[in-house]
Amino acid sequence: MRIDPAGWPFIAGPLAPAAALAVAGRTAGRRGVARAGWPLLALSAYMALFFRDPDRRCDRVPPGPDVVLSPADGMVMVAGEPQDGVAPEGDWQQVSVFLSVVDVHVNRSPYRGEVVESSYRKGSFLAAYRKESAHRNERTELWLRDGGRTVVFRQIVGVLARRIVTRTGVGQRLATGERMGLMKFGSRMDVFVPPECELTVVTGQRVRGGETVIARWPAAR
Repeated sequence: MRIDPAGWPFIAGPLAPAAALAVAGRTAGRRGVARAGWPLLALSAYMALFFRDPDRRCDRVPPGPDVVLSPADGMVMVAGEPQDGVAPEGDWQQVSVFLSVVDVHVNRSPYRGEVVESSYRKGSFLAAYRKESAHRNERTELWLRDGGRTVVFRQIVGVLARRIVTRTGVGQRLATGERMGLMKFGSRMDVFVPPECELTVVTGQRVRGGETVIARWPAAR
């Protein structure tokens, strides 16, 4: 199983004291000491699960030029009209995905194109499923442009997530579904597409990053 590099400190951290307790328990012949390390071992296993980075269909088969993919695993919270005060200036449709603490947290680009704008804003750490989190929480916003097409997406932290990892920036080109970062411990991602796009997901639907089509552009003539 592939692990995102950002996860190794969290995985290795609990392992060191767990190993020390196991050695101390064997040396002293006290099983209780060794057992004290089991919760740490379980924590390390959970961290490995959290930071897992599985391959997806987009890694094997290039997506079509007109599809917008989910940038993350999770549950669709919003699909349609943007929440009040949340969307960028202009006319947009919004798709928001809530990531629970058991979902894959590696983030992927929802569309292809050049990153033409990138911004980071400090904020609160409200629960990511709350409406207010979209405009009050800490976030990174990226604008992708491919010819005349523009897609905007955001990494937004939640009540447990305290760090956003963004591995791209202005001037870089991203492919649809390409890995571009992650968020640590429960969060949400918002994607904004123009009105001419057809949304293909509904509120309450489970989606998979890099696989689920969340919108389609009108086919190029």
